[in-house]
Amino acid sequence: MPTYRQDTASHPPVRFPEYRSNVPRAPHRPFVLLPQRLGEITGPLLGEGRVGPNDNDLTLGHDGEPQGQRIIVSGRVLDGDGRPVAGTLVEAWQANAAGRYRHDADRHPAPLDPNFTGVGRTITDADGRYSFTTIHPGAYPWRNHDNAWRPAHIHFSLFGTAFTQRLITQMYFPGDPLFAQDPIFNSVRDPKAREAMVARFDLDTTVSEWALGYQWDIVLRGKNPTPLEEEDDDE
Repeated sequence: MPTYRQDTASHPPVRFPEYRSNVPRAPHRPFVLLPQRLGEITGPLLGEGRVGPNDNDLTLGHDGEPQGQRIIVSGRVLDGDGRPVAGTLVEAWQANAAGRYRHDADRHPAPLDPNFTGVGRTITDADGRYSFTTIHPGAYPWRNHDNAWRPAHIHFSLFGTAFTQRLITQMYFPGDPLFAQDPIFNSVRDPKAREAMVARFDLDTTVSEWALGYQWDIVLRGKNPTPLEEEDDDE
């Protein structure tokens, strides 16, 4: 039976009271190991056949240009030993520049952008690289505590070779003043692990007069892994 290095210090606790909706959703009983059946191991198909040529550009496919600052987010998906992970399905979703998601549950009184749906996906190349063109998301309010606002962030989902192998996390932007009062970000106790969730501005991938560039590598397991984060209720 395979064994894996433990990354406990890099991940938030299962129960984190400061994040209020986490408490009723956190398990109250010990975990039970369930066998993986054939359908869970072999499906669904997550390869290149499910990804279109422009699926990694969240600014395309609409009648006009989306509102906000255009950005390019790129990086590598790596294993714990620094080796590239090729052929990984990477999905991204986010709020628009006004801080609103395009779904029925989001009632934030910010405008919807008819030219931005906020979802995209891509497959890592042979060097583990990925890239998304999108819009800098806005902060938005949520009801976790008094005058609570979430820092600007982009959600990422990565699949392995099967549906049961999945990492969901969030990428943040450098220097955000909302970090200190955000319980989801601070549920990751290790300062170095929190740093792994923050992208860095990158002038080399910035395109003159068009888009700012950000670099963000995702480490799946082992030394300095990217922490797994929980979803908040407004997404």
